[in-house]
Amino acid sequence: MPWPAALLPLAADTPDPAASVKEAHESVTNAASFIEENWAGWLYLGLKILLILVIAAALRSLVRKSLTKLILRMNRGAEAVEGMALGGLLVNAERRRQRSEAIGSVLRSVASFLILGTAGLMVLGALGINLGPLLASAGVAGVAIGFGARNLVTDFLSGVFMILEDQYGVGDKIDAGVASGEVVEVGLRVTKLRGDNGEIWYVRNGEIKRIGNLSQGWATAGVDVQVKPSESLPRIREVVKHVAESLAKESPWDERLWGPVEVLGLDEVLLASMTVKVSAKTMPGQQFAVERELRWRIKEAFDEAGIRIIGGLPAAGDEEEAVDPSAAVAAPSALANPASPQSLATAPIPPSVGAPRITK
Repeated sequence: MPWPAALLPLAADTPDPAASVKEAHESVTNAASFIEENWAGWLYLGLKILLILVIAAALRSLVRKSLTKLILRMNRGAEAVEGMALGGLLVNAERRRQRSEAIGSVLRSVASFLILGTAGLMVLGALGINLGPLLASAGVAGVAIGFGARNLVTDFLSGVFMILEDQYGVGDKIDAGVASGEVVEVGLRVTKLRGDNGEIWYVRNGEIKRIGNLSQGWATAGVDVQVKPSESLPRIREVVKHVAESLAKESPWDERLWGPVEVLGLDEVLLASMTVKVSAKTMPGQQFAVERELRWRIKEAFDEAGIRIIGGLPAAGDEEEAVDPSAAVAAPSALANPASPQSLATAPIPPSVGAPRITK
């Protein structure tokens, strides 16, 4: 059966092996020419990206090692000072260690972010990618994240500035407003305090609006001594100075006192008493112990010197003041006189003569 002419393949539709080979040869030639023309640019781009990454990695490693050595040097200096005489008064090794480690951690993180971020942007720029939309998107995303986690960002930034400014450290006695106590640990987000009763307070750094540090600089010990107005002020000053000199020569008060004990003078004068003000500059946090010791020694010295303190027992040989005998006699009453109008008003009414009597 003969095939229709429409179904028979045409001679023009039959592939020519020579033409296919020629097209393949041209494609290979064009690809080779393209590679030959652009291989230098590709090699330059690859070497440029590799050089950027190598420099970024080396710079990051160098910066981190430098910061680590700096922190170790700071810690060794703190340990050396602590081992010296009175070193504990000048520096707290644990405080310096935590502060230096926190600062080093922040600096290492910031350095890594800046170096790697800059390297990434340089690589994208080398690849020909437009960085404008990318930076705009990153800015919008950063604003959104910062707004959503604003409390966390506030705590972190507050902790960074507290550590950098050395507002307080481990071992300090502080009043943070929301809580007070001894600083146990200082973090970038939370500060840990131990209260006076032993409780632990976890205070977010962003919630601290004011800080009263009771352990920096020096403290003042103040003692008020109330004596009789008849006592001699020069003798009181002499006795207190003798107590101060003996206290400053004994241990451990010679280290806790950072200045001489001074008699500031009369703080208050009343009819029955007068108050003498005594003050001394002390080591931070030791003012209460110094005040108690001063009161103890001043009381003993006044007793030996015969100086009478308000509220104490009278000195031997003192005569008691005569008691007014009329103080125990009550004031006369109008009711004591039966003829007084008050007594007549309270007397019962006598019955009338000849008045009818009511009987059952």
